[in-house]
Amino acid sequence: AEAVAEMRPLGVGINILPHAVRELTELGLAEGLAATGIETRELIYANRFGQRIWQEDRGRAAGYAWPQYSIHRGGLQMLLLAAAQARLPAGAIRHGRRLVRIEAGPVAIFADGSSTAADVIVAADGIHSAVRAGCFPDEGPPRWNGCILWRATAAAPPYLTGASMVMAGHQDQKFVCYPIGHLPDGRALVNWIAELRVPPHDFPRADWNRVVDRDTFLPRFADWDFGWLDVPALIRAAAAVYEFPMVDRDPLPRWTHGRVTLLGDAAHPMYPIGSNGASQAIVDARVLAWHLATAATPDAALANYEQARRPATGAIVLANRRNGPERVMQMAQDRAPGGFADIGAVIPADALRAAAADYKMVAGFEPAALNARASLSAPGE
Repeated sequence: AEAVAEMRPLGVGINILPHAVRELTELGLAEGLAATGIETRELIYANRFGQRIWQEDRGRAAGYAWPQYSIHRGGLQMLLLAAAQARLPAGAIRHGRRLVRIEAGPVAIFADGSSTAADVIVAADGIHSAVRAGCFPDEGPPRWNGCILWRATAAAPPYLTGASMVMAGHQDQKFVCYPIGHLPDGRALVNWIAELRVPPHDFPRADWNRVVDRDTFLPRFADWDFGWLDVPALIRAAAAVYEFPMVDRDPLPRWTHGRVTLLGDAAHPMYPIGSNGASQAIVDARVLAWHLATAATPDAALANYEQARRPATGAIVLANRRNGPERVMQMAQDRAPGGFADIGAVIPADALRAAAADYKMVAGFEPAALNARASLSAPGE
C-alpha cells in the first residue's frame, strides 16, 4: 500500500552505496541503475576554503565488486516501481492508502476507512511512522540537532572528474554536492545540500516538500568559490530549494510486535551523514525477504531480521551523531580554522584513513568483507 494517489518522480538526489547496489544488482536492476544514475568516482572532504582534507576512491574504483551511484530519488523510485509492477500480480500495489494504525490480526487500517489483513505487516512509513507511534506513543517528535538542510538540484558545468562527490566545511556550516545526471547540452545535473546550525527555535515539521527562498542562507556561502567548485553559483542555479531540519530518532528497544515490524526510516531514521539512509533501508528489505523465504515460520523470520538489523542500524544512528566519517572536517576546522598549507601537519594521515575505514566497518560496507559476504538471494531469485 502506498499513501500517495499517484507515484511521480519527485525529490532530489541520494547516494546508493555498494552494499545496497549489490542487493539491487542481485534483483536484476544493475542496467537500470547504470542508465539512471552516475557512478560515483571519488569522495572529497574539504574545508570552507576548498582545501582538501581527505580524498578517496569510491565504488569499483575503490575495489568493490559493485559501484556506488549518485541518483535522482524519483528516478530510483520509478525504477523500483517498474520492477515491482512487472513481477507482482496485477493490483498488488495499491495507491492512496495512507496507513493510520494496526489492529490485532494483524490488520492495517487506512485513512480512507479501508483495511487489509495480512500474515505479516512491514511498516516502511517513514520518520513519522504511524505504526512506530502506535507502538511507542510516548516517543514524541524526531530529535533535532539544531541544523537546517537546504536541498536542490541545479544544471551546472561538470567539475573535477565529472563524478565527484564533495563535502566542504564543518559541522556548523557545510556544503555537499554530487552529479546525478548528464544533460544534453553537456552540463551536469548536480544535487546539492547546504547546511547551517541556526539559533534555537521551533523547527518545521520534517517535510521534504517545504520550498523556501534561497536568500535565507545564500549570504553565508557567498564567498565559497573554490575555483574548482563555485558554491554560490550552484545555489543560484537551482529552480527550487527545499528545507528540512536535520533530525533522527533514538534507536528502539524492539522493532517487531507480533507479526508487525518496522523498516527503513520508520525503524532507524538517521542524520544524512555518510550517505547511508537509503542504502540501509535497501539492506533491511533484502535481509527481511531472505529470512521470510528461509525461516521455518514468519515469527522466526521477523525475529531473525530484527536480530540482524536492529543493532547494526542503531550503531549507525549513533555513529552519525558523532559525525561519522565527516568528523575529519571538524578536526580540520578545530585545528586550522584559517586554513592550512599541508593537511598532514594538521591531522596525521593515519587518523584520516582510520576515520574512513572505521565508518565503513560500522555501516557494513568495508570492501573486503562486503565482497566476500554470502549472497542474500532468496530461493527462486
